[in-house]
Amino acid sequence: DATPTHQASERETYILVIGETARADNFGVYGYERNTTPRLAANERLCVYRDALTQANVTHKSVPMILTSVSAENFDSIYVQKSIITAFNEAGFRTAFFSNQRPNRSFIDFFGEEAQNCVFVKAQMKADANVSDDVLLGHLRSELADTTVLKRFVVLHTYGSHFNYCDRYPESDRHFTPERITTIGYRNRDVMVNAYDNSILYTDRLLSNVIELADSVGGSACVMYLSDHGEDIYDDDRRRYMHASPVPSYYQLRVPFMLWTSTEYGEAHPVEDKAVRQNVNCPIATNQVVFHTLLGLSGIHTTYRDDRLSVGSPHFSAPKR
Repeated sequence: DATPTHQASERETYILVIGETARADNFGVYGYERNTTPRLAANERLCVYRDALTQANVTHKSVPMILTSVSAENFDSIYVQKSIITAFNEAGFRTAFFSNQRPNRSFIDFFGEEAQNCVFVKAQMKADANVSDDVLLGHLRSELADTTVLKRFVVLHTYGSHFNYCDRYPESDRHFTPERITTIGYRNRDVMVNAYDNSILYTDRLLSNVIELADSVGGSACVMYLSDHGEDIYDDDRRRYMHASPVPSYYQLRVPFMLWTSTEYGEAHPVEDKAVRQNVNCPIATNQVVFHTLLGLSGIHTTYRDDRLSVGSPHFSAPKR
């Protein structure tokens, strides 16, 4: 029952970028000692939410919750709901879903296929194909090229910082060295962290390019970024590594959550734009808020939308996580 409320003549572009295995602790904008996010740090319109936790430490559970109104509190209802993509479809938006992850017939695939333009880049490639997330920029650029389309919603599902970290970025982003991982283990942690930090540095460039593309279209534009979950990299005496452990760790749950709005969006929707900035220090469960925030920012009304769960609403009320 999704219906638009913004003016039909307003140009609107909303982009959701879903990261992979990115933990907030290694982002410069979150206070990390290394400057892994120089471009994002220089963006004055970017809001960084300081206290964001994911509700799942595995991709196949976290991403479907990101894409729907379902959260950990009512996960079983995912079997009877469609995604936010369908809400944008019903409201008259052009929708697209571009993924740099391999399709596996999970909920992610089914929800992605609700989009009018759905592309899984690796669908026809060999199992060991290593494709940079830059490929998503090409698809996004093509999608935004048709300026006759006034309303757009695009989802980019990246491969982000998934192991093997040193395969996630080009030679030009080998800033922290040595970073060629030959052995996985506690004693090799420094090399592994170097590679991981390079993947975050690459994400910084990727997101800055996405924001630049969104801004170039003109009109009201928003870019939201969050990661599905974080990662353990032998951080403490427990010597844990990777993610998806039965008992999640802090490093697996604390994720980056950021929101950029264009100057034009702020002028057209000052109430929502002000709320986006006022709520940056609130405790957030990421899987709970994405659906409601994006529908609130885009002015799409539906009975599924709850403004108490939208960081773009003055009525946001962070529930207990």
